[in-house]
Amino acid sequence: MTKPREADLYAPVKAFLTRQDYVVKGEVGAVDVMAVRKGEAPVLVELKLGFSLTLFHQGIDRLSVTDLVYVAVPEKDGKAAIRALKDNVKLARRVGLGVLTVRLRDGHVTAHADPGGYVPRKQPKSAKKLLKAFERLKGDPNEGGATRHGLVTGYRQDALLCARFLAVHGPSTGAKVKAWAEVPTATSIMASDHYGWFVRVSRGVYDLTDVGRKGLADWADV
Repeated sequence: MTKPREADLYAPVKAFLTRQDYVVKGEVGAVDVMAVRKGEAPVLVELKLGFSLTLFHQGIDRLSVTDLVYVAVPEKDGKAAIRALKDNVKLARRVGLGVLTVRLRDGHVTAHADPGGYVPRKQPKSAKKLLKAFERLKGDPNEGGATRHGLVTGYRQDALLCARFLAVHGPSTGAKVKAWAEVPTATSIMASDHYGWFVRVSRGVYDLTDVGRKGLADWADV
């Protein structure tokens, strides 16, 4: 099987635009594809074998000529490719570009987004969840830009408070830990035992495991 070329995208894209009554020409100046329909702004298409920052830069540059700019890439199979396409379409829409994919085996073209201004739909639930996480986090224990491994969350801080209480006072009820350690969700934290730090020794009573004692040592600076 021969390696695909950017030129392999041209004929399908031209046919796609021609069916919409555009007059299409390739390599007009620095533009890969230019399509004109009487009385309308021209459509420009940049062809590439895959998404890249260079492709988006080229597309954005073309927006100084017309608002109708597309980027076109070959269609790819597989879950990873589908996820990547979704992310790249989202990015393209944010900067006002349209997206086309070309199925090389038969020349089928799919338009995933049209050019134009895009205002992302706000997600109140996500915003509320983020604010809740912000308010729950005590102080500022993490350095911005750090990796997810070892990050201090509000949940971990509350779990540490429970663990420290048990380390000092021994087996205790969830209600006692909640009141004395001032952790409203103490019982659910110890019952779910996300970190393997807690063990239920009797109904409603929890103690610290060896893993929990190690966790206290590992997170002593929090």
